[in-house]
Amino acid sequence: MEKFHYGEARLTVGLALEIEQGQRQGIIGPAAREKVLRSYEAVQNIVNSEKVVYGINTGFGSLCTTIISKEDTQKLQYNILRSHSVGVGEPVPLSVARLMMIQKLHSLCQGYSGVALSTLERIIWHIDHNITPLVPIQGSVGASGDLAPLAHLFLPLIGLGKVWYKGQYVETVEMMQAENIQPIELGAKEGLALINGTQFITAYAIKATERLLNCLDAADIIGAMSLEGMLGSVKPFDEHLHQLRAYDGSQHVAHRLRNLLSDSEMIASHKDCGRVQDPYSLRCMPQVHGASRNSWLHLKEMLENELNAVTDNPIIFSEEKTISGGNFHGQLLALPLDYATLGASELGNISDRRVYLLLEGSIVGLPTLLMKNTGINSGFMIPQYTSAALASENKSLCFPASADSIPTSLGQEDHVSMGSISGRKTNQVIDNLEYILAVELLCAAQAFDFRKPLKSSVVLDGCHQLIRQHIDHAEEDRIFANDIEKTHEIIVSKQLVKHAHQLAIDNHINLKGEHHELFGLY
Repeated sequence: MEKFHYGEARLTVGLALEIEQGQRQGIIGPAAREKVLRSYEAVQNIVNSEKVVYGINTGFGSLCTTIISKEDTQKLQYNILRSHSVGVGEPVPLSVARLMMIQKLHSLCQGYSGVALSTLERIIWHIDHNITPLVPIQGSVGASGDLAPLAHLFLPLIGLGKVWYKGQYVETVEMMQAENIQPIELGAKEGLALINGTQFITAYAIKATERLLNCLDAADIIGAMSLEGMLGSVKPFDEHLHQLRAYDGSQHVAHRLRNLLSDSEMIASHKDCGRVQDPYSLRCMPQVHGASRNSWLHLKEMLENELNAVTDNPIIFSEEKTISGGNFHGQLLALPLDYATLGASELGNISDRRVYLLLEGSIVGLPTLLMKNTGINSGFMIPQYTSAALASENKSLCFPASADSIPTSLGQEDHVSMGSISGRKTNQVIDNLEYILAVELLCAAQAFDFRKPLKSSVVLDGCHQLIRQHIDHAEEDRIFANDIEKTHEIIVSKQLVKHAHQLAIDNHINLKGEHHELFGLY
């Protein structure tokens, strides 16, 4: 198995996901070990010299002026894990908790946090053995770090809290007895270093970045299928047109649409029709999908910076130089997450509009509600209600969490980012987006059937065949919720995108374009 060197190599979204999924092993190499040991020694020297440094021998937050005796510095670190474990709500997904540990390791291994090597090795043990702490989903305001979630994440190090162990959550003590291990002993600053950081925000940002990219790729494919069903024009995707307004996202989408629709008999069949312009939800896919891609790109670029940052406080440069700063503040990710939330919502908004167009019955060859015998049958009328409801719900979720701030810690922490809410909310919108795209995929496949025996491109015909392997053409009403769940699974599992891209590779069709390197996870 390939290795990733914490604290040395550059972490990307793709690499973090590989480590989380057990496809790559994270290790602490010699260079990182040396940095960690040097930083740990600096903290011990500070304690022994009784030099006053925040979080090492002072209280936390508004208690920063309270001096802690040398004898109590260790107890201080235990107390911070216990007192800050105040999260509420359902547990975060296991993958999110694992990503939090991976990022925290990478940050601490850079050697500016004063943490013991044995502490880091225990965190690696949790990752490698897939023994994941229970982290409640609510309680972080996204500044002073994600304090409550990270406190819960590291309670098991000292034998407290709960962990996911052999298929269920159990008390950490029970797991330790079964594994014959003991709690670790935290030294000065270690508790603070563990809970101070943006790892909750970044874990949700990683999930959002991966999931939204899949939705963006799927939306291009599904939108192209809808366009074929409605006999739309490929001219608005012309390369020269988009060079006149050269955004990376719109040029990338236009390139993909041109190639997804290449050599289509359906396109050729209406070459000389009298229709001058398509509605915006077809004609403006490069501009709208592209704008959402740009929001994704901004999030990815900001996230990769954060993944390789040191975000605890204070920072230990040496025994002589320690700085209490604000690297824990989540604003730098909160804003891009809120931007990506809007991008995801708009992708669903335009998808729902295409569903509506497919049902209208105003296009030659497509029956109203995509079914011939309506009246006794409602056809695909009500699936659009679902996409409309989800699109509207997403709009209500688009108010930026980062626009709010509530002072905490008796005013010491008087501006907070709420980035933890931004990260959770982005993923909520993506949840809904995946279902909206599932409704469009269901309707686009139905419309596609009415254009046969004409062929589309190799890629889109192959995608249509993939859908028909799971869902039959509908001649009469049935429980369409079952069909939506099937198309949803095809999208969420990445079957659709992988199938389309493999067909493109096999048939020498370029879906990547000159901007493709920007739109990847590595």
